[in-house]
Amino acid sequence: MRLYEKKYKETGKDYAYRVLKDNIMSIQLKPGDLLSESDLSQKLNISRTPIREVLMKLKSEHLIEVKPQSGTYISLIDWNLIEEAVFMRYTLEKEVLKEACDGFPENLLMELEKNIFAQSLIVNKEDNDIEFHRLDKEFHKLLFLGTNKVHIWDSITSLSTHYNRMRLLSEMKSNKEQIVEQHKIYLDMIKNKSKDGIEKVIERHIKSPLKEWHIMIEEREDLKSYIKNKK
Repeated sequence: MRLYEKKYKETGKDYAYRVLKDNIMSIQLKPGDLLSESDLSQKLNISRTPIREVLMKLKSEHLIEVKPQSGTYISLIDWNLIEEAVFMRYTLEKEVLKEACDGFPENLLMELEKNIFAQSLIVNKEDNDIEFHRLDKEFHKLLFLGTNKVHIWDSITSLSTHYNRMRLLSEMKSNKEQIVEQHKIYLDMIKNKSKDGIEKVIERHIKSPLKEWHIMIEEREDLKSYIKNKK
């Protein structure tokens, strides 16, 4: 488990939540891993009471699972929740991109360009998966920010924890250059105020990976144990 320094005025409970959630979302703590309250208390240097409260919060977010007479585990990646997140992302991002083509703040357009440039710098570097994933999420957040819908993005993020874990796992093995090229298409459409083919572009970027993930899971025995409810 990766540890961090506490932020200024951050409580022990907030620190434990941030560290644990980040480790779950970055797959440092893998789906199915067993958690121990006493071990977490020792590693994070806080008492077991806030640890217990944090675990309950993560349970409410479907990121951990408590099995009676067995223990507390990092939740497996639920395929049903992935499909729900894909439906939501596809439906909302399609409309957001249309609005972005109608008008987008110049300063945020520059941020999109900087983001894509940063992606291109690390796309072929080793051990870049987590940073690339962070840039990927930031790119899409900028789209919602530029259309005054950042709170919708926050809602999407909170409901996409299983989707994002699966996306990170796929990005560890996928062709990241293809993702960067798709982001460039988004940017070109916004710059040119062109809505032609938006549905196809969004479908390729958000829906098509589901098929690739199916194949990847079937080909990799290690991933099969991370997934549940896969059809």
